[in-house]
Amino acid sequence: MKENQKTYWKGIEQLTNEPSFVKNAEKEFPEYLPINENGEGSSNRRDFLKLMGFGIAAASLAACEAPVRKAIPYLNKPVDVDPSIPNYYASTYVNGGDAVSVVVKTREGRPIKIEGNKFSSMTKGGTNAQVEASVLSLYDKERLVGPKKAGSKTDWDTLDKEVIAKLNEISAKGGQIRIVSNSVLSPTTKRAIGEFSTTYPTAQHVSYDSSSAYGISEGNRRSFGTSMVPSYDFSKAKTIVSVGADFLGTWISPIEFTKQYSQTRKISAEHREMSRHYQFESNLSLTGANADYRTGIRPSQVGPLVAAIYNGIAAKAGQEKVNGGNAGDVAHLNSVINELWTNRGAGLLVSGSNDPVVQVLVNGINTMLGNYGATINVNAPLHFRQGDDQAMSSFVKDVNAGLVSAVVFFNCNPVYDSVEGKALQAGLSKVGLKVSTSDRMDETAALVDYIAPDHHYLEQWNDVEIRTGHFSLVQPTIAPIFDTRQAPETFLKWSGK
Repeated sequence: MKENQKTYWKGIEQLTNEPSFVKNAEKEFPEYLPINENGEGSSNRRDFLKLMGFGIAAASLAACEAPVRKAIPYLNKPVDVDPSIPNYYASTYVNGGDAVSVVVKTREGRPIKIEGNKFSSMTKGGTNAQVEASVLSLYDKERLVGPKKAGSKTDWDTLDKEVIAKLNEISAKGGQIRIVSNSVLSPTTKRAIGEFSTTYPTAQHVSYDSSSAYGISEGNRRSFGTSMVPSYDFSKAKTIVSVGADFLGTWISPIEFTKQYSQTRKISAEHREMSRHYQFESNLSLTGANADYRTGIRPSQVGPLVAAIYNGIAAKAGQEKVNGGNAGDVAHLNSVINELWTNRGAGLLVSGSNDPVVQVLVNGINTMLGNYGATINVNAPLHFRQGDDQAMSSFVKDVNAGLVSAVVFFNCNPVYDSVEGKALQAGLSKVGLKVSTSDRMDETAALVDYIAPDHHYLEQWNDVEIRTGHFSLVQPTIAPIFDTRQAPETFLKWSGK
């Protein structure tokens, strides 16, 4: 009974029952509107509308802090600009080694929406949330508005003069110079980096990727003599087997793979047969959620499982088996081996492992099945994920050993997204000249001496070679908003070109 007799209070005034509180307690929700100065008196409909109108106007003024802008009509209106009528520009989304052909919707010179380009033979109008949200980064207030020196504002002439002088001094003494970046897909940008390396002979370009595919490229080097990530065509596969590769979500080229995959997953009058998809993975992924048969495995089972599939196919092909094929009791293993063998030349096995040994086994399985030239194309490899983990590791070791005199971080943030980030951060103080082209003060840019911010991709001309012989163009959809400069132009400027 005592629990039900508890009283609760909202403030000291209510607890002590102060006279002023008691007097106004009954007026907390008055049935009349206190229009007059004394807060008393009745009100009519006109008073109510007057009060509501004032309240809405006051709220609008309080919420709108934007400066007053006056609309001035064009004296000479541009031919391609009509108020309220959008324009569309074909361009290419480029970020961190990824590239997608897009169409940018603009209104009066301002990009407002990004969609996939249906004329792209690779993505066929596909896109994802990251690509569509990239228009927001153009107007991000965290972007740097101009070059910086030691964290303070500077101008381009001062930055160029000092950086060139230091590079010349380091090069004359034989000091090592490094350009660090994610995978660079632009042939023009690679040419500009080449000009930089010609001017400073000790300069080397080191690339890495936060989501590395080094195991695939190194596995192909060991199998075929060429480091590459081949093109895959899921639309030609009747049996798809993935061991830890989230090819619909994050693996290599998910937008392209999604379009291919969807072609074999729909039954129609023309397509009476649907592909069968087996997924082996440790964590539930978007790809696993769409699989016909999903099997959970431990990360330690990836290598033995691929070896077991290899031995099963080798037994049917009359080839020699490999050691280490004891994956334990894994569901659907025999079905996978039988279906891959039945659909030789129309199957596909992929793995998300970054272990080159595992990728060599994957190559061997696809070779025995005759998938190369059918569902796998090594003659037109993808240019995504060209990062070299070994080169990046050597660079970090050289930094900590004091062997690197200058480093330029080209639109990358390795202190944050590289597995070598902590070691790199510890050794950067030993580098004499540190420069970043990042467009914002990220973890790596905060540690450098100079920041030469790059244009946003919607503000620049560029090109992209997504796969060998497959090019896509980047064109500006708005004039540069801030005092930034395109990174290839910066490299040419420092090269004296």
